Amino acid sequence: MEKIYFIVNPNAKNGSCREIWRNIEIELEKLGIAYIAFFTEYPGHAQELAESLARKADGKPAVIAAVGGDGTLHEVVNGTVSYSNITVGFIPGGSGNDFSRGFEIPKKAVHALRLIVDTSNGCTSEIDIGKIQHNELQESYFMNNMGVGFDAAVAKDSNESRMKKLLNRFSLGRLVYVYILVKKLLTFRTIPIEVTVDGKVYKFSNAWFVTVSNQPYYGGGMKIAPAALPDDGILDITVVHRISRLKLLLVFVSVFWGKHTMFREVEQFTGKSITIESTAEVLAHADGEAIGHTPLKIQACPKALKIRSGKNNPGHTEELKIHDFH
Repeated sequence: MEKIYFIVNPNAKNGSCREIWRNIEIELEKLGIAYIAFFTEYPGHAQELAESLARKADGKPAVIAAVGGDGTLHEVVNGTVSYSNITVGFIPGGSGNDFSRGFEIPKKAVHALRLIVDTSNGCTSEIDIGKIQHNELQESYFMNNMGVGFDAAVAKDSNESRMKKLLNRFSLGRLVYVYILVKKLLTFRTIPIEVTVDGKVYKFSNAWFVTVSNQPYYGGGMKIAPAALPDDGILDITVVHRISRLKLLLVFVSVFWGKHTMFREVEQFTGKSITIESTAEVLAHADGEAIGHTPLKIQACPKALKIRSGKNNPGHTEELKIHDFH
Protein backbone atom coordinates (compact mmCIF):
# COMPACT_ATOMS: atom_id res chain seq x y z
CA MET A 1 0.00 0.00 0.00
CA GLU A 2 1.15 3.55 -0.70
CA LYS A 3 2.54 5.59 2.14
CA ILE A 4 0.00 8.10 3.40
CA TYR A 5 0.93 11.51 4.76
CA PHE A 6 -1.43 14.13 6.15
CA ILE A 7 -0.69 17.84 6.21
CA VAL A 8 -3.08 19.44 8.67
CA ASN A 9 -3.84 23.13 8.99
CA PRO A 10 -5.03 23.31 12.62
CA ASN A 11 -6.12 26.93 12.22
CA ALA A 12 -8.47 26.30 9.29
CA LYS A 13 -12.06 27.35 9.87
CA ASN A 14 -11.11 29.31 12.97
CA GLY A 15 -9.45 26.31 14.60
CA SER A 16 -12.32 23.85 14.16
CA CYS A 17 -10.06 21.81 11.88
CA ARG A 18 -8.38 20.53 15.05
CA GLU A 19 -11.57 18.68 15.93
CA ILE A 20 -11.83 17.37 12.37
CA TRP A 21 -8.32 15.95 12.67
CA ARG A 22 -9.12 14.30 16.02
CA ASN A 23 -12.03 12.48 14.36
CA ILE A 24 -9.77 11.40 11.51
CA GLU A 25 -7.20 10.06 13.96
CA ILE A 26 -9.85 7.96 15.69
CA GLU A 27 -11.01 6.57 12.36
CA LEU A 28 -7.47 5.79 11.21
CA GLU A 29 -6.87 3.87 14.42
CA LYS A 30 -10.09 1.90 13.91
CA LEU A 31 -9.05 1.03 10.36
CA GLY A 32 -5.51 0.14 11.38
CA ILE A 33 -4.04 2.47 8.76
CA ALA A 34 -0.39 3.51 9.09
CA TYR A 35 0.21 7.20 8.45
CA ILE A 36 2.36 10.19 9.37
CA ALA A 37 0.85 13.62 10.09
CA PHE A 38 2.38 17.09 10.02
CA PHE A 39 0.86 20.36 11.22
CA THR A 40 1.33 23.70 9.52
CA GLU A 41 2.69 26.58 11.56
CA TYR A 42 2.67 29.52 9.16
CA PRO A 43 1.52 30.52 5.65
CA GLY A 44 3.43 28.57 3.01
CA HIS A 45 4.38 25.80 5.45
CA ALA A 46 2.06 23.26 3.80
CA GLN A 47 3.87 23.77 0.50
CA GLU A 48 7.26 23.31 2.17
CA LEU A 49 6.13 20.13 3.92
CA ALA A 50 4.54 18.70 0.78
CA GLU A 51 7.61 19.31 -1.35
CA SER A 52 9.90 17.81 1.28
CA LEU A 53 7.73 14.68 1.58
CA ALA A 54 7.46 14.31 -2.19
CA ARG A 55 11.21 14.58 -2.56
CA LYS A 56 11.88 12.06 0.22
CA ALA A 57 9.50 9.57 -1.42
CA ASP A 58 12.30 9.13 -3.96
CA GLY A 59 9.99 8.27 -6.85
CA LYS A 60 7.92 5.72 -4.93
CA PRO A 61 4.11 6.09 -4.94
CA ALA A 62 2.73 8.05 -1.98
CA VAL A 63 -0.41 9.95 -1.01
CA ILE A 64 -0.18 13.42 0.50
CA ALA A 65 -3.54 14.57 1.85
CA ALA A 66 -4.36 18.14 2.83
CA VAL A 67 -6.64 18.61 5.83
CA GLY A 68 -7.93 22.17 5.82
CA GLY A 69 -9.37 24.62 3.33
CA ASP A 70 -8.72 25.19 -0.36
CA GLY A 71 -5.80 27.42 0.63
CA THR A 72 -4.09 24.48 2.36
CA LEU A 73 -4.74 22.27 -0.65
CA HIS A 74 -3.41 25.00 -2.94
CA GLU A 75 -0.11 24.89 -1.06
CA VAL A 76 0.07 21.08 -1.14
CA VAL A 77 -0.55 21.07 -4.89
CA ASN A 78 2.21 23.64 -5.42
CA GLY A 79 4.57 21.53 -3.35
CA THR A 80 3.89 18.27 -5.20
CA VAL A 81 3.23 19.35 -8.79
CA SER A 82 6.70 18.34 -9.99
CA TYR A 83 6.46 14.80 -8.59
CA SER A 84 4.48 12.35 -10.75
CA ASN A 85 4.66 9.65 -8.07
CA ILE A 86 2.50 11.68 -5.67
CA THR A 87 -1.29 11.45 -5.45
CA VAL A 88 -3.03 14.30 -3.66
CA GLY A 89 -5.95 13.77 -1.28
CA PHE A 90 -8.21 16.28 0.42
CA ILE A 91 -10.26 16.30 3.60
CA PRO A 92 -12.28 19.54 3.64
CA GLY A 93 -11.91 21.57 6.79
CA GLY A 94 -12.20 25.15 5.54
CA SER A 95 -14.93 27.66 4.76
CA GLY A 96 -15.33 27.42 0.99
CA ASN A 97 -14.18 23.93 -0.02
CA ASP A 98 -14.86 24.48 -3.73
CA PHE A 99 -12.46 21.71 -4.65
CA SER A 100 -14.44 19.14 -2.68
CA ARG A 101 -17.66 20.33 -4.29
CA GLY A 102 -16.24 20.00 -7.78
CA PHE A 103 -14.80 16.54 -7.21
CA GLU A 104 -17.53 14.99 -5.08
CA ILE A 105 -15.43 14.73 -1.96
CA PRO A 106 -17.79 14.28 1.02
CA LYS A 107 -18.22 17.09 3.55
CA LYS A 108 -17.85 14.70 6.47
CA ALA A 109 -14.20 14.08 7.26
CA VAL A 110 -14.50 10.34 7.92
CA HIS A 111 -16.24 9.83 4.59
CA ALA A 112 -13.61 11.89 2.76
CA LEU A 113 -10.96 9.81 4.48
CA ARG A 114 -12.39 6.63 2.94
CA LEU A 115 -11.62 7.96 -0.54
CA ILE A 116 -7.98 8.29 0.47
CA VAL A 117 -7.40 5.00 2.26
CA ASP A 118 -9.86 2.76 0.36
CA THR A 119 -9.54 2.96 -3.42
CA SER A 120 -12.67 0.81 -3.84
CA ASN A 121 -14.69 3.79 -2.53
CA GLY A 122 -12.84 6.46 -4.51
CA CYS A 123 -10.62 6.63 -7.54
CA THR A 124 -7.38 8.18 -8.66
CA SER A 125 -7.90 10.70 -11.44
CA GLU A 126 -5.49 12.73 -13.51
CA ILE A 127 -6.64 16.34 -13.81
CA ASP A 128 -5.38 19.52 -15.41
CA ILE A 129 -3.98 22.42 -13.42
CA GLY A 130 -3.09 25.97 -14.36
CA LYS A 131 0.41 27.44 -14.20
CA ILE A 132 0.82 31.14 -13.48
CA GLN A 133 4.00 32.97 -14.42
CA HIS A 134 4.32 36.19 -12.43
CA ASN A 135 7.69 37.22 -13.78
CA GLU A 136 10.78 35.59 -15.20
CA LEU A 137 11.59 33.80 -11.93
CA GLN A 138 8.33 33.14 -10.08
CA GLU A 139 5.70 30.50 -10.93
CA SER A 140 2.72 29.08 -9.07
CA TYR A 141 -0.13 26.69 -9.84
CA PHE A 142 -3.88 26.53 -9.24
CA MET A 143 -6.30 23.61 -9.29
CA ASN A 144 -9.61 25.51 -9.05
CA ASN A 145 -9.23 28.98 -10.54
CA MET A 146 -7.35 32.26 -10.52
CA GLY A 147 -8.63 35.77 -10.95
CA VAL A 148 -7.68 39.39 -11.44
CA GLY A 149 -9.54 42.48 -10.25
CA PHE A 150 -12.72 42.63 -8.18
CA ASP A 151 -12.86 38.97 -7.17
CA ALA A 152 -9.20 39.04 -6.09
CA ALA A 153 -9.88 42.10 -3.91
CA VAL A 154 -12.91 40.37 -2.35
CA ALA A 155 -10.93 37.17 -1.71
CA LYS A 156 -8.07 39.10 -0.07
CA ASP A 157 -10.35 41.11 2.24
CA SER A 158 -12.38 37.99 3.08
CA ASN A 159 -9.27 36.07 4.15
CA GLU A 160 -8.18 38.97 6.36
CA SER A 161 -11.61 39.66 7.85
CA ARG A 162 -12.20 39.25 11.58
CA MET A 163 -15.85 38.60 10.79
CA LYS A 164 -14.85 35.40 8.98
CA LYS A 165 -13.42 34.02 12.22
CA LEU A 166 -16.63 34.86 14.06
CA LEU A 167 -18.90 33.31 11.42
CA ASN A 168 -16.72 30.20 11.22
CA ARG A 169 -17.74 29.42 14.80
CA PHE A 170 -21.25 28.89 13.48
CA SER A 171 -20.16 27.20 10.22
CA LEU A 172 -21.18 30.33 8.30
CA GLY A 173 -17.73 31.47 7.23
CA ARG A 174 -18.67 31.68 3.57
CA LEU A 175 -21.19 34.41 4.30
CA VAL A 176 -18.33 36.82 4.88
CA TYR A 177 -17.56 36.53 1.16
CA VAL A 178 -21.04 37.88 0.41
CA TYR A 179 -20.63 40.68 2.96
CA ILE A 180 -17.23 41.76 1.58
CA LEU A 181 -18.55 41.46 -1.97
CA VAL A 182 -21.38 43.93 -1.31
CA LYS A 183 -19.02 46.26 0.56
CA LYS A 184 -16.44 46.24 -2.24
CA LEU A 185 -19.18 46.72 -4.80
CA LEU A 186 -19.67 50.27 -3.53
CA THR A 187 -16.04 51.34 -3.80
CA PHE A 188 -14.28 49.27 -6.47
CA ARG A 189 -13.28 51.11 -9.64
CA THR A 190 -13.28 49.28 -12.96
CA ILE A 191 -10.01 48.92 -14.82
CA PRO A 192 -8.78 48.59 -18.41
CA ILE A 193 -7.56 45.05 -19.00
CA GLU A 194 -6.14 43.26 -22.02
CA VAL A 195 -6.62 39.51 -22.22
CA THR A 196 -4.82 37.40 -24.81
CA VAL A 197 -6.20 33.90 -25.38
CA ASP A 198 -4.13 31.59 -27.59
CA GLY A 199 -2.76 34.59 -29.46
CA LYS A 200 -6.06 36.45 -29.90
CA VAL A 201 -6.24 39.81 -28.11
CA TYR A 202 -9.37 41.06 -26.30
CA LYS A 203 -9.44 44.59 -24.84
CA PHE A 204 -11.84 45.63 -22.07
CA SER A 205 -11.88 49.31 -21.10
CA ASN A 206 -14.05 48.92 -18.00
CA ALA A 207 -13.46 45.45 -16.59
CA TRP A 208 -14.58 44.34 -13.14
CA PHE A 209 -12.68 41.07 -13.13
CA VAL A 210 -11.18 38.24 -15.17
CA THR A 211 -11.36 34.69 -13.84
CA VAL A 212 -9.55 31.69 -15.32
CA SER A 213 -11.14 28.39 -14.25
CA ASN A 214 -10.19 24.73 -14.26
CA GLN A 215 -13.48 23.59 -12.70
CA PRO A 216 -16.87 25.30 -12.27
CA TYR A 217 -16.86 26.47 -8.65
CA TYR A 218 -15.28 29.29 -6.69
CA GLY A 219 -16.11 31.66 -3.84
CA GLY A 220 -17.84 29.00 -1.74
CA GLY A 221 -20.21 27.54 -4.31
CA MET A 222 -20.42 30.13 -7.09
CA LYS A 223 -20.61 28.36 -10.44
CA ILE A 224 -18.46 30.87 -12.26
CA ALA A 225 -17.53 28.60 -15.19
CA PRO A 226 -20.45 26.17 -15.70
CA ALA A 227 -18.87 24.39 -18.65
CA ALA A 228 -15.35 24.04 -17.20
CA LEU A 229 -13.97 20.50 -17.20
CA PRO A 230 -10.81 19.73 -15.20
CA ASP A 231 -9.59 17.07 -17.60
CA ASP A 232 -10.12 18.60 -21.06
CA GLY A 233 -6.72 20.26 -21.45
CA ILE A 234 -8.10 23.80 -21.61
CA LEU A 235 -9.00 26.61 -19.22
CA ASP A 236 -12.24 28.62 -19.13
CA ILE A 237 -11.98 32.42 -19.01
CA THR A 238 -14.78 34.65 -17.69
CA VAL A 239 -14.70 38.43 -18.08
CA VAL A 240 -17.26 40.79 -16.53
CA HIS A 241 -17.12 44.33 -17.88
CA ARG A 242 -19.14 47.49 -18.64
CA ILE A 243 -21.83 46.64 -16.09
CA SER A 244 -23.51 48.77 -13.43
CA ARG A 245 -22.99 48.04 -9.74
CA LEU A 246 -26.62 47.04 -9.27
CA LYS A 247 -26.57 44.71 -12.25
CA LEU A 248 -23.29 43.19 -11.08
CA LEU A 249 -25.02 42.29 -7.82
CA LEU A 250 -27.63 40.41 -9.88
CA VAL A 251 -24.81 38.62 -11.67
CA PHE A 252 -23.40 37.41 -8.36
CA VAL A 253 -26.83 36.22 -7.24
CA SER A 254 -27.34 34.23 -10.44
CA VAL A 255 -23.79 32.81 -10.47
CA PHE A 256 -24.69 30.22 -7.82
CA TRP A 257 -26.71 28.47 -10.52
CA GLY A 258 -24.44 29.36 -13.42
CA LYS A 259 -27.07 31.66 -14.95
CA HIS A 260 -24.83 34.75 -15.02
CA THR A 261 -23.68 33.73 -18.50
CA MET A 262 -26.98 35.08 -19.87
CA PHE A 263 -25.89 38.67 -19.16
CA ARG A 264 -24.36 40.35 -22.20
CA GLU A 265 -21.71 41.94 -19.97
CA VAL A 266 -20.38 38.50 -19.11
CA GLU A 267 -18.06 37.10 -21.80
CA GLN A 268 -16.49 33.65 -21.79
CA PHE A 269 -13.62 32.11 -23.73
CA THR A 270 -11.58 28.94 -23.62
CA GLY A 271 -7.90 28.44 -24.29
CA LYS A 272 -4.60 26.91 -23.29
CA SER A 273 -2.42 30.02 -23.05
CA ILE A 274 -3.70 33.25 -21.49
CA THR A 275 -2.01 36.57 -20.79
CA ILE A 276 -3.61 39.24 -18.57
CA GLU A 277 -2.18 42.76 -18.75
CA SER A 278 -3.25 46.17 -17.48
CA THR A 279 -1.94 49.73 -17.54
CA ALA A 280 -1.59 49.67 -13.74
CA GLU A 281 -0.89 46.74 -11.43
CA VAL A 282 -4.07 44.84 -10.55
CA LEU A 283 -4.37 42.38 -7.65
CA ALA A 284 -4.55 38.67 -8.52
CA HIS A 285 -5.50 35.52 -6.61
CA ALA A 286 -5.08 31.79 -7.13
CA ASP A 287 -7.54 29.43 -5.43
CA GLY A 288 -8.62 32.35 -3.25
CA GLU A 289 -5.09 33.22 -2.09
CA ALA A 290 -3.45 36.53 -3.03
CA ILE A 291 -0.48 35.90 -5.34
CA GLY A 292 0.60 39.33 -6.56
CA HIS A 293 -0.37 41.58 -9.45
CA THR A 294 -0.60 41.81 -13.22
CA PRO A 295 0.94 41.22 -15.73
CA LEU A 296 0.45 37.46 -15.64
CA LYS A 297 0.84 34.53 -18.01
CA ILE A 298 -1.36 31.46 -17.46
CA GLN A 299 -0.84 28.08 -19.07
CA ALA A 300 -2.99 24.92 -18.98
CA CYS A 301 -1.06 21.88 -17.78
CA PRO A 302 -3.01 18.79 -18.97
CA LYS A 303 -3.18 15.74 -16.67
CA ALA A 304 -0.52 17.24 -14.40
CA LEU A 305 -2.04 16.28 -11.05
CA LYS A 306 -3.19 12.96 -9.63
CA ILE A 307 -5.98 13.24 -7.07
CA ARG A 308 -8.24 10.98 -5.04
CA SER A 309 -11.82 11.93 -5.76
CA GLY A 310 -15.31 10.53 -5.46
CA LYS A 311 -16.02 10.40 -9.16
CA ASN A 312 -14.97 8.04 -11.91
CA ASN A 313 -15.16 10.89 -14.40
CA PRO A 314 -14.00 14.18 -12.89
CA GLY A 315 -15.14 16.08 -15.95
CA HIS A 316 -18.76 16.22 -14.85
CA THR A 317 -19.98 18.00 -11.74
CA GLU A 318 -23.41 17.99 -10.19
CA GLU A 319 -25.67 21.03 -10.31
CA LEU A 320 -25.54 23.10 -7.14
CA LYS A 321 -28.68 22.51 -5.11
CA ILE A 322 -30.07 25.41 -3.09
CA HIS A 323 -29.66 23.44 0.15
CA ASP A 324 -25.97 22.89 -0.69
CA PHE A 325 -25.15 26.50 0.17
CA HIS A 326 -24.11 25.89 3.75
